[in-house]
Amino acid sequence: MELNNKVAIITGGSGGIGRAMAGAFLSEGAKAVVLADLSEDAVTAAAAELGCDGLACDVTRETDIQALTRYAVDKYGTVDLFCSNAGAGGEGLLTDSGNEVWQQQWELHVMSHLYAARAVLPVMIEQGEGYLLNTASAAGLLAAIGSGPYTVSKAAAIKLAEFIAITHADDGIKVSVLCPQGVNTAMAPRSLGDGQTDGIIEPEQLARTVVEALAEERFHVLPHPEVEEYVRRKGDNIDRWLHGMQRLRRKSQEIIAE
Repeated sequence: MELNNKVAIITGGSGGIGRAMAGAFLSEGAKAVVLADLSEDAVTAAAAELGCDGLACDVTRETDIQALTRYAVDKYGTVDLFCSNAGAGGEGLLTDSGNEVWQQQWELHVMSHLYAARAVLPVMIEQGEGYLLNTASAAGLLAAIGSGPYTVSKAAAIKLAEFIAITHADDGIKVSVLCPQGVNTAMAPRSLGDGQTDGIIEPEQLARTVVEALAEERFHVLPHPEVEEYVRRKGDNIDRWLHGMQRLRRKSQEIIAE
């Protein structure tokens, strides 16, 4: 997808990755960008600085996503690209994270993408084309030790994106899934689990990778290109990969105990 003259919605748009993507899209000649975020004050301020629209939206509420989509369609006639980007960290294991944490992560990282697809696909299918960009994480492709709710929900987000890509390809729908490691945002991890991230990148660098990936219509958007090789190794020998991650966890536990 070339972004010139396109209409895009970006959730989680008041800062970090979402705001950087908005700036990049506008620089590429996007007709309009509609930012959405939980905080009305934050998203309104970001939109004013960028020169685009900003709306309050709770992405875990399907009615909010529907209203956001209607706003864009009513004002600009269509939605060409929906970037379902909102997210938050979720630490913990099976026994020390309550059900509410797991449910919150599921609603935020999986159901929000489903709500976005449900809201925007009818418009895109009617016009014969459209693009969904769902933000997941390298943790969903690999693992984040110590962050069970996060890594499991991000893995589910990737599977949902695969399902949509398969199901709606013949409707002219393109899908990409954004899977970064560390990004210099408010929720930046300093390591990918305990395996260490391949560097903390700036949101603007990530946004440039997104623009390139959209132009090439790549499914995996990997701002840290090393992740592609890690995924390949995991696929080549899952048992070896699991044993390696188990060793890594034991090592991290030893460091914590010192």
